[in-house]
Amino acid sequence: MFATISTAADNRVARMAGIGLMLAGICLFSLGDAIGKYLVRDHSVGQLLLLRALAALLVLSPSIWRYRAEFFRLERPRLQLVRMVLSTVDVAAFFAATVYLPLADVITFYLAVPIFVTAGSAIFLHEPVGWRRWSAVAVGFCGVLIALQPSAQSFTWPALIALCGSAAFASLMLLTRTLRAAPDVVLAATQFAGSLGFGIVMAPIGWVTPSLSDAGMFLLGGVTSVCALLCVNRSLKLAPASVVVPYQYTMIIWAVLFGYAVFGDLPSLATLIGAAIIVAAGLYIFLREQKLGYVPEVSPPV
Repeated sequence: MFATISTAADNRVARMAGIGLMLAGICLFSLGDAIGKYLVRDHSVGQLLLLRALAALLVLSPSIWRYRAEFFRLERPRLQLVRMVLSTVDVAAFFAATVYLPLADVITFYLAVPIFVTAGSAIFLHEPVGWRRWSAVAVGFCGVLIALQPSAQSFTWPALIALCGSAAFASLMLLTRTLRAAPDVVLAATQFAGSLGFGIVMAPIGWVTPSLSDAGMFLLGGVTSVCALLCVNRSLKLAPASVVVPYQYTMIIWAVLFGYAVFGDLPSLATLIGAAIIVAAGLYIFLREQKLGYVPEVSPPV
């Protein structure tokens, strides 16, 4: 009996920690998005991914060396390769879309990811998803639509690129949950290795030598991305994807803050109303998780 209570308490703490790490990761991802959009004004997407990946792998190099043996005994190597490809498609599509579309429009597509992941986690990972959580995710997505008000550009090729990127990101989240036994540094390093490979091929096309300040921004972007990935990957190890992924809705809050700080964009009333709805939906999920505590997981299919 006491062992059961202890297990329930431990799982509740793990879920709360997973939610906190997802919130931190989304904040850092949003900062990285703002940095990336700033850099692709003068540099190609391939160059961005190359220099960003180099900076990230440089930061990760001590951990990569420490866990070097893990890279030779990867869990499900084919799935790891698929995950690496999905990560590269996600990042390349996102920044390619921001070249042609406002950041808010691109984020609109990416904030649909919780819908994809909640459905996918129930279908493919067999995670329990109740009607209340489905309802909270749907309400949160309505808040996204109110806040971002997708423009008439929603059906252009850049928008389709963003939509493909969001689908790749959702699939990446599900695979990360499936491969949660792999060390965090392995998951992060393989993602950046994919970006590095893409950058090596594409960066020479339209290469622009970065200024000293831009080089610093590339370095900051890489460090930020490492921290964000480690937070999100650890979050997905600690808690079910359907629990933590809805907190990506907080991206709109950071988009407002970084949009004003970096690009001088002032939020509209619709943005503020939508953000309030998103926060309310996220808080509902958080409070319900505290009330429910531990829900037994079903092992993912092999």
